[in-house]
Amino acid sequence: MKPGKVKVCYTEREFVYRFQAGCESFALTVPLQFPVQENLDHLHGRLMLLHNLPCFIEQDLKKSLCQFVEEETIRDFDREAEQALECLKLSTVDVEHLANSWMKAYTETTLEHARPEEPNRDEDFADIYHDLIHSPASETLLNLEHNYFVSISELLGERDVEMKKLRERQGAEMDMVMQELGKSLSDQDVNSVAAQHFESQQILENKWITELKQLSTIQKQEYQEWVIKLHQDLKNPNNSFISDEIKVQPSRLQESVEASRPTFEEHHPLEESFTIHLGAQLKTMHNLRLLRADMLDFCKHKRNHRSGVKLHRLQTALSLYSTSLCGLVLLVDNRINSYSGIKRDFATVCQECTDFHFPQLQEQLDVVQQVVLYARAQRNQKTKHQHDSSNGNEVRGDKFKTTERNHSNLLPGEFYVTRHSNLSEIHVVFHLCVDDNMRSGNISARDPAIMGLRNILKVCCTHDITTINIPLLLVHEMSEEMTIPWCSKRAELVFKCVKGFMMEMVSWDGGVSRTVQFLVPQNISEEMFYQLSNMLPQIFRVSSTLTLTSKR
Repeated sequence: MKPGKVKVCYTEREFVYRFQAGCESFALTVPLQFPVQENLDHLHGRLMLLHNLPCFIEQDLKKSLCQFVEEETIRDFDREAEQALECLKLSTVDVEHLANSWMKAYTETTLEHARPEEPNRDEDFADIYHDLIHSPASETLLNLEHNYFVSISELLGERDVEMKKLRERQGAEMDMVMQELGKSLSDQDVNSVAAQHFESQQILENKWITELKQLSTIQKQEYQEWVIKLHQDLKNPNNSFISDEIKVQPSRLQESVEASRPTFEEHHPLEESFTIHLGAQLKTMHNLRLLRADMLDFCKHKRNHRSGVKLHRLQTALSLYSTSLCGLVLLVDNRINSYSGIKRDFATVCQECTDFHFPQLQEQLDVVQQVVLYARAQRNQKTKHQHDSSNGNEVRGDKFKTTERNHSNLLPGEFYVTRHSNLSEIHVVFHLCVDDNMRSGNISARDPAIMGLRNILKVCCTHDITTINIPLLLVHEMSEEMTIPWCSKRAELVFKCVKGFMMEMVSWDGGVSRTVQFLVPQNISEEMFYQLSNMLPQIFRVSSTLTLTSKR
């Protein structure tokens, strides 16, 4: 018996039904267990079929059976009630506790006593923001967000300057110590100075982390309160001051564009676009793009963008609470943190602007870590039961391997998701766990990373993510072993697998048009880029153009 499950006591009673067929009398005796759990209609049908009973008694038999079950059930209830009252008379039951239990059960099951649902501040704020960003107040919102962005940037600049001064001062001190090494100072003295320098850096970093967190918290609270107040003021049609405040000023807008225009020509990444149709009978159109760019370029705020920072953020803000979100696949290691590699660079980008809608990156990572630990515990418990029921040597070996692995880390092919409203073009980031096997050239379509891409595309279908950025070579940087044949083989594998996954999308979402952007590292050669560009239309079915000519 499962824990917490009430044990039911069954009693057997006989149901007797008498009827006449011609001059003969018959009696049908059926043992029934009370309380009756099965459907009486099904029981009645089985009795008619098994005992080959005449059809003219069908309705009467059903009526008698239902009446018998109802009467016996009422007798059982009366008997239980009498026993409960007897216990109450003998004072073996706490009357106050029993009354409280009845009152709680009644209030929880009766609609008129149900408590109204408490308003969710996050959901209310999301609805308010969605209304405002699609109104003339959108320019005002972007101006405020830009001002907060400038404040954070200034604080980050002060931090970088102070950290640079500290490193320069410590470098000079270490040079002086190294000059005295072997004369008046020993190795222990050098280690002591290095430890002091490290401690000073940690103290300074923690100080700036605290200041950044406090500033972000204050900005988020002020921003949300201001947005709610603006929404309330806009409901008043007589408030002319607010109406004038939210009007877009063309001169200010032009100044923003001119001020943000760089004095040099921007470097445009290599890019190729394709339109394809997938599907056997029901064809779905998709847009494919091949770009040579850094993955984090889609996250960074472009200070020198031609259309201005605020205008560049407008499209991302408009689609924040929509059914056309934009996602990005970031290749990470198996540790859930932001301490090294591209994870640290991504965390730095997230710090440049306050997220006014979702928790900060570190808070989301902490939640992911707890979920991973819980999932691992559940899987280990299930695996333990399977191991207990098996005595094979192979199973025992797997158990030993399982206990050796760190359960707080991810496996290759697993991924976690973070939500963002403070990135340039991205709303959702998929952190896909990969290992060093990605640098080898012998991965197959069943590799965990490839299957992770399939699961990511499935999540995109179920959560309205219509644009997804994928690293084509499953690496973020090129290395020496990544030759032209290596790149061609890897790109062909990813192209074919993604094509198969996109054809599966029809069964997942019914055939929604999507945009898939394949990104290659910035240090890849132009020759290799155009070779990959020529490969794409050979694998996907690219829509061809028709040239119409008139005959004279």
